[in-house]
Amino acid sequence: MTEKVAVVGAGFTSLRAMSPDMSFREMVFDAAVRAYEDAGITPRDIDSVVALGEDFREGTCISDEYVPDQLGAVQKPVQTVSGDGLQGLGVAAMLLNTGACEIVVLEGHSKASNIRHPAHVEAMALDPGFVRPHGWHPVFVAGLEMRRFLHESGNTAAQAARVVAKNRRNALRNPIAAYPAKVSFEQVLESRPLAEPLRELDCAAPADGAFVFVIARESAFKRLRGQPVFLDGISWISDTCNLFTRGWGEASYTRQAAERAYAMAGVSSPSRDLNFAEVDDSFAYKELQHIEALGLAPKGQGGTMLEQGAFDAGGKLPVNVSGGSLGCGHLHDASSLRGLLEAVLQLRGHAGERQVANARRGLVCSWRSIPTATGAVAVLSRR
Repeated sequence: MTEKVAVVGAGFTSLRAMSPDMSFREMVFDAAVRAYEDAGITPRDIDSVVALGEDFREGTCISDEYVPDQLGAVQKPVQTVSGDGLQGLGVAAMLLNTGACEIVVLEGHSKASNIRHPAHVEAMALDPGFVRPHGWHPVFVAGLEMRRFLHESGNTAAQAARVVAKNRRNALRNPIAAYPAKVSFEQVLESRPLAEPLRELDCAAPADGAFVFVIARESAFKRLRGQPVFLDGISWISDTCNLFTRGWGEASYTRQAAERAYAMAGVSSPSRDLNFAEVDDSFAYKELQHIEALGLAPKGQGGTMLEQGAFDAGGKLPVNVSGGSLGCGHLHDASSLRGLLEAVLQLRGHAGERQVANARRGLVCSWRSIPTATGAVAVLSRR
């Protein structure tokens, strides 16, 4: 990066299973007010907006038309990213590094409760000639991948179930989490089967929420009061979406994105150089798969290290101390912004009772969910 880029303001709403009292525009407005106050700016100070707008998911044509008003960004450029939050963060960083902008706002939200039949939407992303005609529920893709991952890595379904127990327990200390609970791994294994070996409690439940971040170049810091959290490295990769040609045993997109992000950030040993990680856990097995792809655990050892407490809140490398998507709720493409928020709070020392001791550098890892093989990795620090 040509000039240091940092998150200098963060705004968010609480995450809820349903929010009938608020529209997504009202949620975004609430988050924006908080973000601007945190950064010490007004909407007049921003140069551009990056919005996560996936018409396919939202069910709204040209959804970015509904973004500027509640951000105070009327007649400001809006860059729409049909991708997840970390992809949006990368676009914001590139805008800043062009020199055309000094302050950019990143917005993402989920109003998942508005979607009556989410599986029907997800099914439209399956191959129309070879897969969709079978009429299978899209979650079968996760079941197939889980089966292959466990087979190749040697991790077990019981270890994946322990991911659920850990993350929902962690969410009890997160005031914005939608699904905090004390759940045993035995309860997860006894829950309703969806696509063997995947079970109901292995899956993150959807939630509503909104996030807004103010991101700036170092040259603009003097005009801002928010405590900066620096973006040291970021990368995203899209592997094939074809189910019949992809590899099923590992998250190759995460491995490749991590290699590039680590190179940018100067991370030589992830398990040593990082103090915490917010890792996609849309399905419980994905946390183990992503941990190993990120180099935070040797291949096949993610589950064993989990059982040993390495990834607990007080462990050697806390993973999803926020509760992850399993504890906070799945926010579709905004899920990684929930992870970004946690990274900002941890690096600022503002995470309250879940604060990781001496948090100096952290990682956020995303995945765009089934049926994609697209993910991103961002490394952030307080230096």
